[in-house]
Amino acid sequence: MKKSALLNSELSYVIAKMGHTDTLTVGDCGLPIPQETQRIDLALRKGTPGFLETLDTILEELCVQEIILAEEMKDVSPELWHETLHRFPNIKVTYVSHEKLKELTKKSRAVVRTGETTSYANVILVSGVTF
Repeated sequence: MKKSALLNSELSYVIAKMGHTDTLTVGDCGLPIPQETQRIDLALRKGTPGFLETLDTILEELCVQEIILAEEMKDVSPELWHETLHRFPNIKVTYVSHEKLKELTKKSRAVVRTGETTSYANVILVSGVTF
């Protein structure tokens, strides 16, 4: 039995394979996922699972050195933006346009689709190292 809260075997496998600077995208239910990028679809219905709930579970397994957010998140979804930043107090934050963020998802190991419906509830996690 797994020792962490992450039970999804597909997601756990992707995280285990990640190396330094590899990326993993966590997105809302409307984020387009490139055909060539692995999709891990956790969405059950609107709001389930939520973006923050999913992010918190992933962070129990993944060492993150940087996050990439859409610049639009600050203005359109300020509460979620603050909650997201709260989880990364000493981590580099890079802002790009939402269009650029969607382009960057092509390079992610996978895109995790949540049931989140809050606009711009998307983050690209850049893998760090634990040593």
